[in-house]
Amino acid sequence: MDTRGPRGYDEVNQARKAGFFGWPLFVGNNYAYHEFDYATGKSGPAFDPAHPVNNSRNNTGLVDLPPAQPAYIWYPYANSPDFPQVGTGGRNAMAGPVYYIDLFPKETRLPDYYNGKLIIYDWIRGWIKAVTMLPNGDFDKMEPFFEHIKLSNCIDMEVGPDGKLYLLEYGTGWFQKNADAGLSRIDYASGNRAPKITAVQVEKRTGSLPFNGKATVDAKDPDNDNITYSWNLGNGTKKETSVPELDFSYTTAGDYKLSVTVKDSHGDSTVSDAVELYAGNETPVVNIQLNSSNKTFYLPGKPVNYSVNITDKNDTSKIDPANLFVSVDYVVGFGKERLVTGTELETAPITGKVLTQTLDCKSCHKENEKSIGPSFMQVAQKYAKDPKATGYLSEKITKGGSGVWGETMMSAHPSLPQSDINQIVQWILSLSNQANTKKSLPQSGSITPPANIEPGAALVLSASYTDKGGNNIKALTGRNIAVLNSNTVMFTGAEKANGYVTYKLNDVTYMIVPREQAWFALDNIDLSGVASVNMMMGWQAPPQYGYDFEMRLDAPDGTVVGSGALPPPGKQKFGMVTIKLQPVTDGKPHTVYILSKVKDVKETATAGIGYVQFNAK
Repeated sequence: MDTRGPRGYDEVNQARKAGFFGWPLFVGNNYAYHEFDYATGKSGPAFDPAHPVNNSRNNTGLVDLPPAQPAYIWYPYANSPDFPQVGTGGRNAMAGPVYYIDLFPKETRLPDYYNGKLIIYDWIRGWIKAVTMLPNGDFDKMEPFFEHIKLSNCIDMEVGPDGKLYLLEYGTGWFQKNADAGLSRIDYASGNRAPKITAVQVEKRTGSLPFNGKATVDAKDPDNDNITYSWNLGNGTKKETSVPELDFSYTTAGDYKLSVTVKDSHGDSTVSDAVELYAGNETPVVNIQLNSSNKTFYLPGKPVNYSVNITDKNDTSKIDPANLFVSVDYVVGFGKERLVTGTELETAPITGKVLTQTLDCKSCHKENEKSIGPSFMQVAQKYAKDPKATGYLSEKITKGGSGVWGETMMSAHPSLPQSDINQIVQWILSLSNQANTKKSLPQSGSITPPANIEPGAALVLSASYTDKGGNNIKALTGRNIAVLNSNTVMFTGAEKANGYVTYKLNDVTYMIVPREQAWFALDNIDLSGVASVNMMMGWQAPPQYGYDFEMRLDAPDGTVVGSGALPPPGKQKFGMVTIKLQPVTDGKPHTVYILSKVKDVKETATAGIGYVQFNAK
């Protein structure tokens, strides 16, 4: 601001000698703040970097300070014209070491290229940069170091006596025990490099006999050497190919693990993860259809209709409703990692039961009657309160044994996949607690999202169907999900904006409201059925004057469809802005622009918008 000073910057400073490096009178490239009289609330002249004066009544040191030294590297939340390589977003500049190769063993140190380079990193943006300096120490250039590394908020970096870089990762959550916190090390691997395998793919993972399919591997050699492929079908058959694909065939029912070894011309090789296949049955296909009045998100209180359709290639008889499970969950952070839905967990007992009827389990056990072995109900009751039951029963199924229920030997099942064993055990243990088992939704129906859903939680409708298998032909379960986005839109930091910047705090990205008129945009928004918009706002010091907002369609100067305001909030730490909307009934997706300006140019507080919520009322 003209009367207060520059926006915030993070700095990396270089101290060639003792000196004054600016803060809190200057920031960045000696951008000056103004003197401020807290008694009158008036700003004075800007501080002079050539003759800085500290006349604070709390000062116990020098009044006339040495000339201010500008930062070596500096950048704000927004794009930096001086150092564009650093990107945008939250900022936590961290300075690592200057790397000198003569201090470390040649066998383990970084390449000579990094001699004399400064390593810097940013805690929240997640990058590491190598800075090249001119002979006199001035800045020359900046470039990525380990460009595609994924860090969980690196908070410290040291060079070990071996010349390797050691990183301390804080983890992605603030002030909590983070599972992704840890100590990491970056090694430089010289010489020939083994091929890298990205993925092994198959057309389908299950099929009726004969099960014919094609496998492909995505592999590259970092040194561009010629590579060959050795395929292991998991049934004793191995095949060599010079191309990254294989036509395979299985003629005997069972579970198989297909893998491939990729070897370069120097003999270095990499083995892929195994792909689990099943020959003898094909997984049923589950399709879900959602019908909502709004195509972008659900609206609490407004029904969402759904239907589930099943196609079972191996069983043309009527679908068995008892083997279908449908449920709805509201999931925060959907898409960030693999989703294990409530349906998947609840389906396990259904799948486990059918598996016992298609495998050899039925020869010795019945659900409620004793046979050669105990009934599954007896097993459930015996181990109902045993916290180690799952592991014990899983091992029993794998290894077999006798002596617990009599002298009859229980067969071992060493080739049965652990996923199948887990489902069988979950079904057995569920028999002792059937009253609390979650019930399935019907195959088609209507869901009305409640009003108390956590902001940002997507509606995830899950469905699974377990087919009937056959005699020694394993039953298979098909699953699918359908998703409606939350009516609460959380920011990603990639939104189109003019004047707004983003700041991430405790895993929430805020849009920082500037004091000048500005806007940000949200793409692909269907406003059908939307009557109002709420915006949650937060701040450290409460705004003294407040802000005005309006919403426009498809352009910053487009049609105004609503307006609202944040009045001075008093001493509250959070506030809610409500924008009442005119009906938009065209059913088309729009880019909505939210414009803002302060009610008074004297506003000094900084506020952020945490989310935008679209409402039916």
